Amino acid sequence: MTSPLIELREVSRRYDDGPPALHEASLTVLPGEAVAILGPSGSGKSTLLNLLAGLDRPDTGTVTVDGVRVDQLGEAASALYRRARIGMVFQFFHLLDDLTVADNVALPARLAGLPRGEAARRAAELLQRLGIDRHARAHPGRLSGGQRQRVAVARALMNRPALLLADEPTGALDTAAGQDVSRLLTELNAEGQTVVLVTHDLALARSCTRRTIRIADGRITHDLPSRSVAPEAAR
Repeated sequence: MTSPLIELREVSRRYDDGPPALHEASLTVLPGEAVAILGPSGSGKSTLLNLLAGLDRPDTGTVTVDGVRVDQLGEAASALYRRARIGMVFQFFHLLDDLTVADNVALPARLAGLPRGEAARRAAELLQRLGIDRHARAHPGRLSGGQRQRVAVARALMNRPALLLADEPTGALDTAAGQDVSRLLTELNAEGQTVVLVTHDLALARSCTRRTIRIADGRITHDLPSRSVAPEAAR
């Protein structure tokens, strides 16, 4: 039997005196799965993503990713965990405008101690694979939104992560660029990359994942094949 890549057990997280952002959430994701976390703003989906990334800790319960008890990591160990095992793609790219595209992509490997030449070769391979190698010497501000998101995906893949986390990756893109990124995530998953996608967009969830987990008021309420989730359950 395949061991889970992600395992959450009875995870709860509350901020200040408000209602729980997550309440006794349990979840298992196998290697190679593509999963969408769907829900409206404030439902708890971003909290769940932050817990998986080691950016936050639960108040109760356990978070295990790729054999690591993420909920037990200190600040320095969490940073190492993200660098080695997690790739993250955000809505607004978070690229460094004073670096070239190639240097943005190579940055995670350089921070991990990879020699400059090896990091540059790996970055060039990823840029070619994602179809943006002709922009390697450009700066991000000169690229379209869809191109910048491809650069962000390349950067996320730089250290060969076990898990790719995508937080509203098409939210800042027009329809055509969003569809392009959706196809890219589908291709990566077909190659074996585990993907967890946080979104409020049911169409995106249906197009590039096979499984949709619906969160409402901090609770997991649905866990179904993506095409089985009704539009009203996505809001």
